[in-house]
Amino acid sequence: MPGGTRFYGWWVVATAFITFGIAVGIPYYNQSFFYDYFQKSFHWQLRQITLGFPLAAILTIWVGPVLIPHFSPRKLIVVGTGLTAISFFGFSAMKGSLAVYYLLYFIYTVGYIFSGPIPHQILVSYWFRKKRGRAMGIVYVGIGLFGGLGPFLIRPITAKYGFQAALVAVGAIMFLTWPLAIFLLKDKPGDIGQHPDGLAVPPPDISAPAHSFRELLRSGPFWLLLIGSICSIGSIGSINFHMKFVFRDEGYSSQKTLDATWATATTVILWSSIIGRLGIGYLADLFSKKLVMTATYFVVAGTILLLLWVSPARPYSLFVFSAVFGFSMGADYFLIPLMAAEQFGINTLARAMAIILPVNTIGQTWCPELVSILREHYPTYVAPMEFVLAISLAGAIAIALMPKQKDMNGTAHSQLPASSQAKM
Repeated sequence: MPGGTRFYGWWVVATAFITFGIAVGIPYYNQSFFYDYFQKSFHWQLRQITLGFPLAAILTIWVGPVLIPHFSPRKLIVVGTGLTAISFFGFSAMKGSLAVYYLLYFIYTVGYIFSGPIPHQILVSYWFRKKRGRAMGIVYVGIGLFGGLGPFLIRPITAKYGFQAALVAVGAIMFLTWPLAIFLLKDKPGDIGQHPDGLAVPPPDISAPAHSFRELLRSGPFWLLLIGSICSIGSIGSINFHMKFVFRDEGYSSQKTLDATWATATTVILWSSIIGRLGIGYLADLFSKKLVMTATYFVVAGTILLLLWVSPARPYSLFVFSAVFGFSMGADYFLIPLMAAEQFGINTLARAMAIILPVNTIGQTWCPELVSILREHYPTYVAPMEFVLAISLAGAIAIALMPKQKDMNGTAHSQLPASSQAKM
């Protein structure tokens, strides 16, 4: 089939759907399940547990800009999932050393940067242009589907064999991506003699020179996208990391009830994110990505209030929060590369995301850490979540301030500095 007349891009989408779901959906969206088990087993404080990811995010911020642009997406996926597997095997064998825990989180974070959003975003962006939003949405559905299946794997294994066995199982699953990435994924259409969208001739932006890191950092729109995304993703990360603890404060007190509540919420969140990704992906191909992204970010802010409304006295509240949060979370992540590709060009996407993703990961991890610190000084989660709400609203405002984007014909180009435009 490669190199033939049938467009191979949709095979790339189908394969990336699986590799992305395994590489990110299962480990990332289910790791917080183990936090209270770490707390009980090793007698660590909540703040110490949640520090692992943000500390690793700071220490790995150089990985994206230095390494990502020099390797193909397929190689990144293979190496990244291997590192993720090593980290989860290590988590299962921990004996209570925080230094070991933080080292394992460093390894996990490098694996996440290598095999997570960046290589999959690059793959889709190279293979699609006119239907990029829909293709990206389908690939991101893999996260929701596989992440939503995660509780059905880790809960029974934890109940029967212990949480350490569940951690080993998560690590082992990572190796399923290797044959898919090696044999089925193709980095670019040109590798097999095709063009984006199956066109007979390549689109003009394929030959456009990439902007340098310096040019990106001098661009106002780049900073608005960076600030907006870090605020919104930081808010989402705070909800994901602290959701189980918020439920416990709200009255889901027994371990069995708490685990079941978390599993239900996580499943609804990740499966409702499928609707968000498909629906918003379709809308992003039809309407202004700026307007779609701004509206989505404001919905994310509203879900913070819904989380505090969840209570055992209102059983339906759990499903309302989970469905709305899942929808907005699903749309949130993949809008960032769509906006970056449209603002700065496909050939600059790897460099743009090599900065944006590590910085977003800092927001995604340090915002929950700040929430942990605030929670130690307040009797409930109300004040910490009000802080998260303010950050989320700031992100929505930053996206609303972005300039006009390019249209599908390439007009109204990105607002880079005049010197940069002259070089193009």
